[in-house]
Amino acid sequence: MDRNGHTEVTEVPFRPSVGAPPGAAVLDFPGLLARARSHHLDVSAPMRLTFHQLITVRSGVLRCSVDFTEHELTEGSWMWVRPGQIHQFRTGLTAAEGAVVLFPPGYLDAATATAARLDRHTRQLPLVPEGPAAHAVRGVLDLLESEYRAMAGPLEAHIEAVRHLVAVLVLRLAHLPGADGGGDAGSEAFRRFRRAVERDFAHTHRVEDYAAQLGYSVRTLTRATRAAAGCGAKRFIDDRVLLEAKRLLVHTDLSATAIGERLGFPDATVFTKFFRRRAGETPAGFRARASGTGGPDARASGTHP
Repeated sequence: MDRNGHTEVTEVPFRPSVGAPPGAAVLDFPGLLARARSHHLDVSAPMRLTFHQLITVRSGVLRCSVDFTEHELTEGSWMWVRPGQIHQFRTGLTAAEGAVVLFPPGYLDAATATAARLDRHTRQLPLVPEGPAAHAVRGVLDLLESEYRAMAGPLEAHIEAVRHLVAVLVLRLAHLPGADGGGDAGSEAFRRFRRAVERDFAHTHRVEDYAAQLGYSVRTLTRATRAAAGCGAKRFIDDRVLLEAKRLLVHTDLSATAIGERLGFPDATVFTKFFRRRAGETPAGFRARASGTGGPDARASGTHP
């Protein structure tokens, strides 16, 4: 608990598994729980990860939350949680069967990182490979798990084999339909706008400022954003601001006033009105609700990666 009585979000660094080579970690769900237990982490609590986490379910149902959006993973589905996102296992981790692949930023080479869009800040959705893509992803995961467990041959060769297989896996997943959350959709105008919003959303919430900065009209940005993201340019900016506000409310003990200032609001009243209008509750109400614990099997396990 912080000094205001809120449950803080733990920032989780990447740590190699004991006895495993450095780099990635490839675990089944019991292994994930054991790893969490060894680090005294609680699966029922929200976590802000500093590494990539690829989760897949082989059987059963796993429910989790990514950036305050609930998701249900069933057989064959994947969830890609990226560094900086707030993740929480809800239910199913002790009953479902599946695998988790963890790796830190900088683990893959620059060409792979670019091709797999590792630096994208997108809204994550479950990925469900189908047909030949599903067969290919399963095959790569099987090889990766086998190589990770084998520890055969020189250590350097083993480390590189695992790295290359992780690279193949993320490239396969990155180019599944829906994997970029719309990040590559639409025109060049939208892609430039999306990058500018990610960079400057805490400084300006005005479409006019982005239009002037990028050399487009407000109408052009609005049309491009609506075509690519299904909402207008102003809604796109506000969605990003709201997400960051939620992250800060759960991840820090900053006051609503301080969070509003950090996000470019002139005063606490304006920030609270914005948050209530967009989220349907006050910042304090959201903080109290979102900082609670998860479901019964999460509380029973008492662990998190």
